Amino acid sequence: MDDLNNFTYSHDQDYVDEICDMKEFINFVNVLIPVVFSVVFVVGILENGLLLGVLIKSRKVWSTTDTFILHRAVADVLLLVMLPFYAVEFASDAGWVFGMFFCKVTGGVLKINLYSGSFLLVCISVSYLLSIIPSTKEFMKKKPWVVHACCVVVWIISVLLSVPDWIIYTVMGQEKSRCIYDMDVGIHNISLGLYYTFGFAFLLVVLVFCFFCIVWQLWCGTKGLQNQRDFKVVVVVAAVLFLCWAPFNITVWVYDNSVHQCNRSLNIALLVTSALHHFHCCLNPILLLLVDVKYRQQQHVYQDIELTAQFS
Repeated sequence: MDDLNNFTYSHDQDYVDEICDMKEFINFVNVLIPVVFSVVFVVGILENGLLLGVLIKSRKVWSTTDTFILHRAVADVLLLVMLPFYAVEFASDAGWVFGMFFCKVTGGVLKINLYSGSFLLVCISVSYLLSIIPSTKEFMKKKPWVVHACCVVVWIISVLLSVPDWIIYTVMGQEKSRCIYDMDVGIHNISLGLYYTFGFAFLLVVLVFCFFCIVWQLWCGTKGLQNQRDFKVVVVVAAVLFLCWAPFNITVWVYDNSVHQCNRSLNIALLVTSALHHFHCCLNPILLLLVDVKYRQQQHVYQDIELTAQFS
């Protein structure tokens, strides 16, 4: 999001037009982004709302994975509620109209979502790995407070890592203001380093490690419907999250280090991968519906209750 904003801001400057003509592409972005974000917001809120309702209703039979999934859904909702403000920013001729303070809030919340989403996925993978190891399986059942403590730690760390973004986000522009990060501030490099270290590289390393450990444990004979169900949740959600995040992170890294930011293909890639990156908020509930037997059963019960209420 911030790279799209920085792109449109930098190319709004008159002197850049002499070097590269990006006006048509910027106009296209200003039309497409509000449409994409509006669709993602509506669909994502409905799906994640349903997921949260089902999880809360079935809280008496929660597994460790369900607790982390609940927090993942909350993180997705945090991202979703920020999208309408950015949709207005791109669609409005005035640009960002919500003030400096709220610019910093939205930028910080977006980065909190990125960090918490990564760390919660790590927690899901590690908790499943521990649940299929005989020596740690009973510990996870007898110490449910550990799961809640992990979630609290995840949110605290995510907030702390987002502090540089609360500082560097600012409102710039004369004809059309943008809520962007100030690349002239030295702490900008610290923010990028923290994100690529903890939000992407750390996530990738842990997921690969857990995946091979889980496959090894299952290969050695660990069975059971609950284990199979959790394994499907972990693998599918992790795979989709990686496919949504990896192209965007790679593209952003190339864009930030490119000396040819007027390259049309690079900017189109940034636009497409950014849209895909935000679309994952709509994919997680769908994936859980398809691969989680208990979730699917609970959703049917939830729908039956709604139908009964309508006809009563």
